[in-house]
Amino acid sequence: MTGTIMNIQKYSVHDGPGIRTTVFLKGCPLRCWWCHNPESQKYKHEIIYFKDRCSACGICEETCSKEAIIIQDLQVIIDKERCDLCGKCTDFCPNNALEYVGRDITVRDLMKEIEKDHVFYEESGGGVTFSGGEPMVQSDFLDKMLRACKEKDIHTAVDTSGYGKWEDFSKILDKVDLFLYDLKLIDNQRHKKYVGIYNEEILDNLRRLSDAGADIFVRMPIIKGINDDDEQISASIHFLSGLRILQVNLLPYHKMGMDKYKNLGLQYRLTGMERPSDTRMNDIAMKFDKAGIKVKIGG
Repeated sequence: MTGTIMNIQKYSVHDGPGIRTTVFLKGCPLRCWWCHNPESQKYKHEIIYFKDRCSACGICEETCSKEAIIIQDLQVIIDKERCDLCGKCTDFCPNNALEYVGRDITVRDLMKEIEKDHVFYEESGGGVTFSGGEPMVQSDFLDKMLRACKEKDIHTAVDTSGYGKWEDFSKILDKVDLFLYDLKLIDNQRHKKYVGIYNEEILDNLRRLSDAGADIFVRMPIIKGINDDDEQISASIHFLSGLRILQVNLLPYHKMGMDKYKNLGLQYRLTGMERPSDTRMNDIAMKFDKAGIKVKIGG
């Protein structure tokens, strides 16, 4: 079976316990305003243009057999209808101003990459984390990868928004050692506004995973003016207090992905200034702690 990935990140220490290999699968049905991996959203391959790296040398234009590229006002313009994503322009770009995003890979070949770091997993208590995008959109491929990892006795984690069919979650339940579950907003209307979908399915899947005895770390991005108010925090604590959650990680908003939107020709909908203060982050953490929920800022 073949899946589509964006990247394989080695020696990751923020995507579960120990030293990990994080595999980023492509495709996500959500459109979070603060998404720092917008190149993960589309299911198909794509080309990112980094204007600040470009010297307007014209090599890409000369290389493109589809005549899908022109140099205009000292920058590259790609006609996406003409472009067949052959990738030749990225191969020949001397400044890496054009990057190809998306790689089809088989279960066997991906396992070869994962197994190269087996010694680090054993020594650190680490393993493999499947992230995205949203890994559940490639649920069949994910299931095969998880099965292959468990056959090699490799610890597995799935970083998910929780959006997907429960049948797909139940299918992988016995092969996942840890779920890293993103919880963005409890308020359904706000969730629709800032994430693009309603959250009933996300909350229901989290309840079901908890009832099934899954090990779960909940990850909450904290964005000033969107979900850091007392009402949203109290609602999150109330909801999580009734579930079997090992830990809540509070992730302060960062703007590291902001420039990617421009490179992809997309609009970034936040200002880049929505990071809560350290005082507010500590205040939120104390609220979870007082409710008896293990909490950590970051991670």
